[in-house]
Amino acid sequence: MLSLNAELRAFYDARQQQIPAEVREVMRRSGQALADSGQSDRALTVGDQAPRFRLPSATGRTTALDDLLADGPVVLTFYRGAWCPYCNLALRALQQHHTDITARDARLVAVSPQIPDESLTLTEKHDLAFDVLSDIGSDTAKQYGLAFDLPDDLAAVYDKLGFDLQRVNGGHPRTLPLPATYVIDGTGTIRWAFADTDYTKRAEPADIITALDALG
Repeated sequence: MLSLNAELRAFYDARQQQIPAEVREVMRRSGQALADSGQSDRALTVGDQAPRFRLPSATGRTTALDDLLADGPVVLTFYRGAWCPYCNLALRALQQHHTDITARDARLVAVSPQIPDESLTLTEKHDLAFDVLSDIGSDTAKQYGLAFDLPDDLAAVYDKLGFDLQRVNGGHPRTLPLPATYVIDGTGTIRWAFADTDYTKRAEPADIITALDALG
């Protein structure tokens, strides 16, 4: 069985052949600029206190981090949106390991800047058993040091591809989070962290399980 990142790499390699050269160049250039910006260094990491949040779920229920932590550790993952195929692969992989996560008395929640209706569609599409929360405006992502704004040329590419971020992100089309995953213990302390400016790379579910086991 392929690891998640091996699956993502295989998808990336196949997709590159389908994307026009000029679009690939815009994506490459913007990706390099984001990597050079030091954004990943500003992301919260191990030892930091996890900022508290209250966010609407796909079903309209409000979910608070404090309430989740009252029941045990939390696996918190940030993704870009249902329009991103890499996010879909990553969320599907997390769903496949959801039982392993809950067996360790942990709760898994996923956060994106999408409106709840988009999150609900995603939840139903992948039959997700965990909460999918809406961080419209990316205020929570900003607190975690993950939010960044798309450059003009990449935003234009996304518009041309029909992603319609103006609608799906509730009027905040330019701001996205870095893909990131945190394991947060019952005290609200981040005990394991993954964040990368490269959206084609994600936290391995096996590493998340190992981090939960290390909590004892």
